[in-house]
Amino acid sequence: MTTGGTAALVRRPDGSTRATLLELLFDVVFVASLALTSTLLAGSHSWSGAAMVLLMLTAIWWTWSVTSTTTEFYDPQQRPIQAILMVAMVGSVGMAASLPKVTSGHALVFALAYVGTHVIRGIILIKSLHQQHHRSAMIRAARFLFWFLVSGVFWITGAVSGTVDWTLWTIAITIDLVSAAARYPTPWLGRVPLDQYERTTAHLGERYQQFVILALGDIILVPTLQVSRGDFGGLRVAALICAFAVMLLLWQVYVFRAGELLEAGAGAGRPARVAPYTHLVMLAGVVGTAASFDLVVTRPTGTTPVGWLLLILGGPALFVIGRVLFTLLVSMVVPWRRLLCLFLPLLTLPWAGRWPPLLVTATVALGLTVHVVLPGAARETTPGLRLRRPDD
Repeated sequence: MTTGGTAALVRRPDGSTRATLLELLFDVVFVASLALTSTLLAGSHSWSGAAMVLLMLTAIWWTWSVTSTTTEFYDPQQRPIQAILMVAMVGSVGMAASLPKVTSGHALVFALAYVGTHVIRGIILIKSLHQQHHRSAMIRAARFLFWFLVSGVFWITGAVSGTVDWTLWTIAITIDLVSAAARYPTPWLGRVPLDQYERTTAHLGERYQQFVILALGDIILVPTLQVSRGDFGGLRVAALICAFAVMLLLWQVYVFRAGELLEAGAGAGRPARVAPYTHLVMLAGVVGTAASFDLVVTRPTGTTPVGWLLLILGGPALFVIGRVLFTLLVSMVVPWRRLLCLFLPLLTLPWAGRWPPLLVTATVALGLTVHVVLPGAARETTPGLRLRRPDD
């Protein structure tokens, strides 16, 4: 409740839910970071290297997610919120530019870009809301700022020597994820009330859908850049076509009632709480898939190394798992069809290592095709997202 002054900064319930042009520009800047993350993952040759890339991907995603939550609760047409979006874009550029150099003495750039984005956002929000005498919203912003200051200590300390302390960075990102899941419990301020999550509008659903669609474009962007730098051979072009097919199939997997899920679950506040985590799993799947095609277009023939196999099969599988979790947590309906189709490409594991990479990717595309066209899609959920009864 507003304790005085004006609530102009806080989004009005009857306000427009459409994303602004600045928000769309904000998305494009972040998608560039994802493309670099995919390239780094393709170049990783160890489990530890892949884990490091995943940690940085999580930080990039968390910046986007928290900033988009900010534009959900506050009016993005207002100057302070536009300033927050611009700061987040600068932070994204800093994180993206430092990604390839994190392990070579530039870790502090990544840490400062990440921490600075969240701390500056909190300061701008608290200052603006204090001027408007909007006490409850100011307390909410203070909770967010408190926990990003706590994790920021670990982010900066883990990078200040120039060499990344991955243990400290793991603690830092864990603090960010767990504090959000626990609704930011803060000394003297308590936790974010559940009813604040129930204010979710169609704007949040639109934002997530827009970002996923843009992110899926990396599946074709990354291998296209790779093909453009080498020979334009027939098998490389075939791998590129396969990447395009997988991108469209994953798009179909995501868009099936995605907006309906986000909007229908809004009354219980579930999308605002679970979407960041389930979409992180999907995003990891997109990055893994883009990385796999970066490799496949480079060498579409020969045998498929274990690391390549994990990316080719694991990327789309992670995306489908994230989508299954999203459906389950928001609607409390188990999408059995998705789960059963998930295992079809995995049946090839005993033999796929001896197959050419292009054939393995074609098998994944075939499995996704079965997943999309198999009859019975309408049984997953109903328009009201209620559990289907036998007579439905």
